[in-house]
Amino acid sequence: MFTSAMGLILADNKKISLGELSGPRALSAMPFAGRYRIVDFVLSNMVNSGIKNVGVLTYNKYKSLMDHLGTGAAWSLDRKTDGLHILPPYVNSEATNIAGDEEMAGIIDFLRTSRTTYVIVANSNIVLNTTFDDLIKAHEQNGADITVMYNRDGTKYGSPAYILELDDHGFVKDMLFNPQKSASNKSSLGIICIRRDLLIDLIAKQMAHATSHFGVHSFVKMFDELKVYGYEYNGIAFRINSVKTYFDASMNLIDESIRNDLFWSGEPVYTKVKDEAPTLYFHNAQVSNAIISDGCRIYGSVEESVLFRGVTISKNTTIKNCVIMQDAHISENCHLENVILDKNAIVRPGIRLVGHRDFPVVIGKGAGI
Repeated sequence: MFTSAMGLILADNKKISLGELSGPRALSAMPFAGRYRIVDFVLSNMVNSGIKNVGVLTYNKYKSLMDHLGTGAAWSLDRKTDGLHILPPYVNSEATNIAGDEEMAGIIDFLRTSRTTYVIVANSNIVLNTTFDDLIKAHEQNGADITVMYNRDGTKYGSPAYILELDDHGFVKDMLFNPQKSASNKSSLGIICIRRDLLIDLIAKQMAHATSHFGVHSFVKMFDELKVYGYEYNGIAFRINSVKTYFDASMNLIDESIRNDLFWSGEPVYTKVKDEAPTLYFHNAQVSNAIISDGCRIYGSVEESVLFRGVTISKNTTIKNCVIMQDAHISENCHLENVILDKNAIVRPGIRLVGHRDFPVVIGKGAGI
């Protein structure tokens, strides 16, 4: 297990919006798979790689993220030295205008507190289960300045954003953002390995040029002046960059082979512990091929859906191909199909909501319909 590395997670992405779902929370705090948040996966990957010093760079709307991460105890990061660090740019979590120099100065301060050789910098919209040992080994063996992780199934599990073109030696020679046509099927996963001292120098250079955005791909696109190597990842990885990709990823989890690959073939995925009573299945309840979390009360029918903790499905109600988040209440005689229902939402009796697999109906947090 490699330990000479620290981690830096970018908790939000200004280019990605999940509409009403990401309105009240950072992208990394999006609930996923019944009991997790998206950030749990990359954070667990770092911990499982032996990384003991992790910074989470926030942008705004980070209250729920901070509440979820807490002291980092769920990931064994509540430590006297190193541990988990939240790096907010402003005291006011509703701020929308973030000055680039303030954001980057905070990152440099964090990086300078460590003595590790490398930094794993990762976006938080990728769901995968791996360790970064092989990534770091490939980085060292190829003498790269930056090594970026990519895969080849971006169109299968979420439309790719950044397409990489590599030369015969595996080094990046071009990078395209959402191209209409491309000769390459290599899609960046938004995870890089870089020397800590080099990252500090690059950030200082960006600050000197008044660059206002810090992002993984702002460094990958420096392939003309740095040696940027591409490292291929062959496991399952979901890209969450739209409502559709979030919904598709959630529905894909119902496939047992995909679920086993993501949760049981590698290291554990840690999350904040929240004890609940077991789910109650009442008389005449019908459940098939669904992911049901603790604390639910099922009176009706649930088919091929994901239910988070504390959800109530009332009598004579049918749920099909839906994502129902924590503490949502669906009343009697309802029919929901291809719907995403956010936390604490209430569906009144007799409501019928039917979306399309490619265009699910989204009901916002705390809404009543």
